[in-house]
Amino acid sequence: MNDILHRVRFDRGIVIAILVGLYLFAKMPLMTLASVGLAGGLVVRTWLTASRRSVKLGLSAAYIGVMIFQLVFNALVLFPMRGWTALYYPTKIVALGLLLLPLVVERFVMVQHQDEFYMPSAADVSAVSFDEVHRNWERVQIALQQLSQVHQSMSVDHLKTVLTDLPRHSATKYINHGTLTSAYFEQAQASLTDLNLYLVVSNTGSPASEIISAFTQKQYNHVSLAFDRDLKTIISYNGGDNVYPPGLNAENLAFFHQKDDASVLVYSLPVTQAQKAFVLDKLTSINHEGSAYNLVGLVAKHSFRPNIMFCSQFVYTMLRLAGVAYFDKQPGEVRPTDFIELDYYKKLRFEYEITF
Repeated sequence: MNDILHRVRFDRGIVIAILVGLYLFAKMPLMTLASVGLAGGLVVRTWLTASRRSVKLGLSAAYIGVMIFQLVFNALVLFPMRGWTALYYPTKIVALGLLLLPLVVERFVMVQHQDEFYMPSAADVSAVSFDEVHRNWERVQIALQQLSQVHQSMSVDHLKTVLTDLPRHSATKYINHGTLTSAYFEQAQASLTDLNLYLVVSNTGSPASEIISAFTQKQYNHVSLAFDRDLKTIISYNGGDNVYPPGLNAENLAFFHQKDDASVLVYSLPVTQAQKAFVLDKLTSINHEGSAYNLVGLVAKHSFRPNIMFCSQFVYTMLRLAGVAYFDKQPGEVRPTDFIELDYYKKLRFEYEITF
C-alpha cells in the first residue's frame, strides 16, 4: 500500500514539475509538442482498452478537438501577448489548464464506463479465439492505414505552414475589407439570368485542407459558391492564399490545384433571379462591412461576429438567407461534404468534375 501511495506521489510530482517547466520556459513549439504528444498518447491508449467502439471514437474526437482548441488558443491568444503585456503569464496558466483538460475528460469517461474502460488482463488475452484475433488484426490494419494517412496529412511542413499563418487571422474583428472588386460584381451581375447557384466542393491539397481531412476523414474539405457555370465568379471564405487577408475572397482554378490529385466537383442548385440577386447583395454588404475567417469556429462551432465564418458556414448561411437551404443544420456545424451527403431531396444537379 505504501508503495502505491509513493508511486502516486512520485507521478504527481513529475506532472507538477513538467507543468512548472512549461510555465517558466515553454515557447510555442514546446507547447505545441506537449498538446500534440498528450493527445496522441491518449488516443493510442484509448484504442488499447476494451471499451465500446463508440466510446473510443468519442474520446478520440474529444482529445483531438481539445488539442486543436489548445493550438488555436496558444497561437491566437497566448503567444501574441508574450513580451508586451502583463497578462501573458496569467493567460499561460489558462493554457496549462487546457493542457490537462484531456485527462479530465478521460477521468470522467472512466467513471461513467468503469465496467468496460480497462486494459485487457492476461486471462482475457489467453481466452481470445482465433476468429477474434483475425478480426482484431483486420481492425489494426485499417487503423494503421488511417494512421498513415493522418501522418501524411499532419506532416511537419503542413503544421509549420498552418501555425505560421495563424497570426494573420482574427477571431473577433474584421480584417478583410473590400477585396472583391467592381469587376467581380459586374461579372456576377451579368450572370443573374442563369437561374442557378453553383456549389463547388473541392479537395485542394492545401496544408489546412490536409490537416482538416485528418480529423474529418473526408476527401473533400472545402466548398465555394459561384454565380456562373464556368466558375468565373467563384467565391468563398478562405485564408487568402497569402495574397489577401483571411475572409471573403474570390477564388480561381489555380487555388484548387495544390497537389497532384486535387479535384473539384461542381453542382448546380436551381434558384430564382430574385434569390440570386439577394445573395449578391449580401456579398456586397459583407465586402463593405468586412470579414474574417472563422478559424476558432472550426473547433468551437461559434462566431464572435456575423461576418466571421469558415467556408461551409458561409455557403450554408447564404443559402439559408436566400431561402434555398435544402437541409437543416446549425451553420457552424455544417461541413463541406454535407452539401452532397444531406441532399436527400435531390435538389442538386451534378454538372462536372475537374481533375488536375
